[in-house]
Amino acid sequence: MSQQALHGGNDVTANTSAQAVEPIDPESVYTVLICDLVGLRFGPDGRPDPNEVRAHIEAKGGRFHAAALGDKAGLERGRVHFFYQPELSAREELIEAAGDGRYDAVIAAATFLPAETVFPLAGVRIGAGTGNMGSLSWGGGSGEGGTAVLMNTPGINSRATAQMVMKAILKVLPDLPVGELHDRVARGAFDTGRELRDFPTEKLEGKTIALIGYGNIGREVAKLARAFGMRVVIHARPRHREWIEAEGFVYAADLADAADGANVLSIHVGLGKQDAQSGRYANAGLVGADVLSRLNRGAVLVNYDRGELVDVAALAHALDVGQVRHAAIDADLFSNASTGSLSGPMLPYLALVERHGGRLELLPHAAADTDHPSRVAGARQAVDQIFDVILRKRVVNAKGTVPPGYVSMGASTPPGIGPVTASDLLKLTADQYSALADICEQQAGLWRGLSDAQPAAQSKIVAEKGEQLVRLIDSFCLLAEKLNLRGPYQ
Repeated sequence: MSQQALHGGNDVTANTSAQAVEPIDPESVYTVLICDLVGLRFGPDGRPDPNEVRAHIEAKGGRFHAAALGDKAGLERGRVHFFYQPELSAREELIEAAGDGRYDAVIAAATFLPAETVFPLAGVRIGAGTGNMGSLSWGGGSGEGGTAVLMNTPGINSRATAQMVMKAILKVLPDLPVGELHDRVARGAFDTGRELRDFPTEKLEGKTIALIGYGNIGREVAKLARAFGMRVVIHARPRHREWIEAEGFVYAADLADAADGANVLSIHVGLGKQDAQSGRYANAGLVGADVLSRLNRGAVLVNYDRGELVDVAALAHALDVGQVRHAAIDADLFSNASTGSLSGPMLPYLALVERHGGRLELLPHAAADTDHPSRVAGARQAVDQIFDVILRKRVVNAKGTVPPGYVSMGASTPPGIGPVTASDLLKLTADQYSALADICEQQAGLWRGLSDAQPAAQSKIVAEKGEQLVRLIDSFCLLAEKLNLRGPYQ
């Protein structure tokens, strides 16, 4: 069985903090559509405020328009113009707004861009993956023969999404009926000595969570699950095995084997390539009956990646027979502004609500997109990536093969997210190298002393130096974490 798992990037060239005005050919005009919210806090007008991103664009010499593009000929030359249209969502609206190529580039987050939308230069998806970037404009391995550059901002919302995954799990595990107990205690209708024994709970500690994918989000979920004492099994591409095991997780080469006996299954892979004729994605229905049947009875399913990854009919059966006790799904749901008709990958799950509503938690692709700092950081990075493509022909976080004429500058992720890279090691200062060396040398001396000593002498060394040794271990781990040196190497 061939599966696709996301993988993280390294911090190579991101220019997210740049504020210098970007020099542009004084006769050129570039237009960029922003079709998602870039600020999630409310401003004085009671609407989500985009001003943090507006300020970033204007500091770089760009122009921000809270309107659609009208007459391009009337735009100020020598500028990159960003047109903020976060209300666009329906397929027909997007084709009407961007089907004629009037926008050179696009920045999107959750909005699905139909194949008929045209962006001659570039597109950036705020967040991981690009499954919603359906335009046929893109070139390279993730496109359909177009010439535009496709990029994303991996890692920006990884921690926010991972925390929401854990929140979904914690709603049902441990299985203590907190609401019922609160009500009874508040009414003074509970006796701890006589009645507490009637409410045993299952803790997360010792339970198994199976993660599909070893990308930025999957790895952050793995770290959180381990903090709760869970056994973490990860299915990913074979090339990730060494680092998965080095981090103390269990590697499963086969997806169904990863699910075997798991109490929780959490999915963190992309949709894969879309078939040009059928429109079906390579990973659609990835989690089907063969996988769900291998879970521990009464398991929890979390799909906070793409709705299409789960075979909904198989999930319905698993809920019917109790194989899955609770399913948390986060996927796009769109409503046609004219007809009210619904579309999007969440649509098939709505058929489960009448029968299994109490065991479902359905979110409208909100798990990551409700985090304001992440959305702003991702939008700023997307703006920088657009400028890099337009002005320098440089591509950061490319998806697929970079089209001819452009130079790939590698990947960029926030500090501590994704693999450790050569850049992370080379940017350390001499003092930081020295501090790491000093801790290692002191540790090595104590470990060597214990290795060479007889048992009686070992007891004496531990009595005298045990506390120092443990402090050195903690110091090294904390310093490595602070310097972003924990994780797989790329």
